[in-house]
Amino acid sequence: MPGNPVLCHLLEGGVCMATFAYKARNWDGKIVSAEMEGESKEVCIAKLREKGYFVTNITEKKGSGGISLSFLQRGVSSQEVCIFARQFATMIGSGVPLVRCLTILQAQAENPTFKKIISQIRSDVEGGATFSKSLEKHPRVFSDLFCSLVKAGEVGGILDQILERLADYLESSENLKSKVKGALTYPVVVFAIAGLVVLALVLFVLPQFKEIFLGMNVELPMATQILLGTSDFMIAWWFIIIPAIIAVPILIYNFFQTKTGARIFDTNILRVPAIGLMMRKVAVAKFTRTLGTLIASGVPILQALEVTSQTAGNVVVAEAVDKTRVSIREGESIADPLKNSGVFPPMVVQMIAVGEETGELDKMLSKIADFYDTEVDNAVKGLTSIIEPIVIVFMGVVIGGIVLAVFMPMLKLVNAT
Repeated sequence: MPGNPVLCHLLEGGVCMATFAYKARNWDGKIVSAEMEGESKEVCIAKLREKGYFVTNITEKKGSGGISLSFLQRGVSSQEVCIFARQFATMIGSGVPLVRCLTILQAQAENPTFKKIISQIRSDVEGGATFSKSLEKHPRVFSDLFCSLVKAGEVGGILDQILERLADYLESSENLKSKVKGALTYPVVVFAIAGLVVLALVLFVLPQFKEIFLGMNVELPMATQILLGTSDFMIAWWFIIIPAIIAVPILIYNFFQTKTGARIFDTNILRVPAIGLMMRKVAVAKFTRTLGTLIASGVPILQALEVTSQTAGNVVVAEAVDKTRVSIREGESIADPLKNSGVFPPMVVQMIAVGEETGELDKMLSKIADFYDTEVDNAVKGLTSIIEPIVIVFMGVVIGGIVLAVFMPMLKLVNAT
C-alpha cells in the first residue's frame, strides 16, 4: 500500500498511511529498532503496546506519507456527534468500561472519518490520556463546549449524565438551526432560480427577437431598447459577467468570515426588520441553552461564560458575554452587564436576575431557552408567510416586465397597421 498513496487513501478513508521509525524495549528488555506504517504516532504506539513493546522514541519519516488527499474526507455531522454522545451515555450508565465503549462505537460508525477519529481517541485513552484531552485533539468534531462538559463530567464522576445532557443540547441546537435554515433557504433558492431564468431569457431568447424587431421599422419602446442593450452587453462580456456572478458571492461570504466582516454582518443583521428579530431570538435561545447546560453540569461560571462566548455564533452577542465575564470577575452580577449591552430583552435580563437571587440560574436559563425556542418557531412561520408573497411578486414583476418589453413592439406594430 505505501507504493500507491491514492489507493491507500481510498482504503483507509482519509489521509495516506505514514511510515514511522521507532525504538522500543520488548518483554526481555532488549532495544528493538524498526519501521511501521500507521495513521499517526498515537496509533502506532498503541499497536506496539499491544505487542508488548515499550516505545522510547518514534518519529515520522519525511516524505513517507505520499500524497495527502484529506480534502476528500467526509466530514462529521452534528447529528453523528449527537448519536455518539447518546450511545456513549447509555453504555457508560450501564457500567461498560470507557475503552470498551469507544471500541463498540468505532465498530458501529458508518462514517470512515468518524471511525478513524474514534480509533485515535481510543488509542489516546489507552495511552493514559483523559477522555476530554483526547477529544480536544479533534476541535473540528468536538467543540469547546463538548470538551468542557466532558471534563466537568470526569471531575464530578457523572460522565453519563453529562453526555445525556450534551445529546439533548445538540438536538435542541440542531432543531434551532434547521428552523432558521428552513426560513432562509426558500427565498434564496427561488431568487437563484429567478436569476437563472432571467439570464437564460437575456442571453438566448432576446437575441432571437432582435432580428424581428429590426425588420419592423417601428421605434422601439424605451424598455425594449434597455433590454436589448443589456442583452448585447451580456453577450459581448459573458466571459467576465458569468465568472463574476459566481465569484462575487464567494468573495462576500469569505469577507463575512473575517473578524471585520463578521462584525459588520452580525451588527446589521440584527437591525433588519423581521429577520433581525428572528436572529436576536435565535441568539438569546442559543446563549441561554449553552450557559444553562454548562452551569447545570458544574462548569465554573467564568469558564462557562468563556465557552458560551466562543460558541455564540454572533460577534455582538459574544462581545456582550465577554463584558459580562469581565464584570463578574470584578464582583458584579450577571444581569447588570447583560442589561447594559442592549442585546438581551428586558424579560431575559429580569429572569436571569431572579435565577441568580434564588440560586437556580441553570433552571431559569433552561426555561428561557425553551421559551425562545418556541418564539423562534413562531418567528420562522411569520417570516415564511411574509417572504412567500414578496418572492412571488418579485418574480412576477421581473419576468413579467421582460415578457412585456418583448411584446410591446409587436403591439405597437399591430396598432400602427
